[in-house]
Amino acid sequence: MKKRIGSYPRVRVEAGGRGVVSQAGAVLLVETVRKTGLDAAISAALMPGRKPRAVHDPGKILLDVALAVALGGDCLADVGMLRAEPAVFGPVASDPTVSRLISKLASGGHRVLAALRTARAEVREIGMAVGW
Repeated sequence: MKKRIGSYPRVRVEAGGRGVVSQAGAVLLVETVRKTGLDAAISAALMPGRKPRAVHDPGKILLDVALAVALGGDCLADVGMLRAEPAVFGPVASDPTVSRLISKLASGGHRVLAALRTARAEVREIGMAVGW
């Protein structure tokens, strides 16, 4: 990892066999999230509900859950597989923090869904405009 841009670290590939990661296939997903700006859009959409002293960004937590599911996870605790690769996924919230966020988002109902759908639509619109 060289430097962090957005929610996820920028991963650099080198020959030589050092720094091998077990979830290398997830790098494509992380790069897609980062390059499209989906991480920033989701974070901005969830910013109104973020506590002032919160350590973890709610948008990144939600994207981490989505990545864990994409990698085969089937419960919130499966974000632990991301926690095992900080060079690829950056800091990952603890299981209790993830659970609290999901409960909070669920209690937000349609308001939260609308914010997330708007963020996704904005990213999709930008992508279509630039020819992704």
